[in-house]
Amino acid sequence: MTLSLFDQFLSPVVCWIPLMAIAITLPWILFPSPTTRWLNNRSLTSQNWFLSQATSQIFLPINPPGHKWALLLSSLLIFLATMNTAGLLPYTFTPTSQLSINMGLAGALWMGVVILGMRTQPTHSLGHLLPEGAPALLTPILVIIETISLFIRPIALGVRLTANLTAGHLLIQLTSTATLAMLTIMPVTAIFTGILLFLLALLEAAVALIQAYVFVLLLSLYLQENV
Repeated sequence: MTLSLFDQFLSPVVCWIPLMAIAITLPWILFPSPTTRWLNNRSLTSQNWFLSQATSQIFLPINPPGHKWALLLSSLLIFLATMNTAGLLPYTFTPTSQLSINMGLAGALWMGVVILGMRTQPTHSLGHLLPEGAPALLTPILVIIETISLFIRPIALGVRLTANLTAGHLLIQLTSTATLAMLTIMPVTAIFTGILLFLLALLEAAVALIQAYVFVLLLSLYLQENV
């Protein structure tokens, strides 16, 4: 039973060929492509509105030099939101439930932000390692603590996204298994469990979008400290 619960998080393989790349690139086909018409259709208009609102909220507290990251972070937001929500469909695979992918994204982007801060304003970036007004005796300890917290940031980003998606999928699978098991034995209870399953699916869809937004928002906060 324990193995069957976690089988859904295994990377799909067909004829010894991993399908991870297809699972990552295929959902992009669902997005409408821009047209040359003066008036866009409803789906494209909704997509543009969502992107403009999300980008404006994320980059509101960031200085103008950091706005160069708008295209990268908005694309990352769409990518994560698509991967998270597409994994809720039956017989699909969620690439962002893999810790390796999330850690790769978090580590690379965090490292880019830190390198940018060290290049543009090294004094300001290194100043975050020592809080202002700290006693001189506590300076070495505080520098060590702030350095450790700095390197924990990408780990926290990747683990947070993976843990939230994994917990939601496991809860949905446990509830659906219980609903099917009680369908013939206790149909009334199975109906209530089915309603609970539907509510859990809605909650997990909201969590998938929120976690994508939180991932990008935290990266923008790290960017704000180094720009």
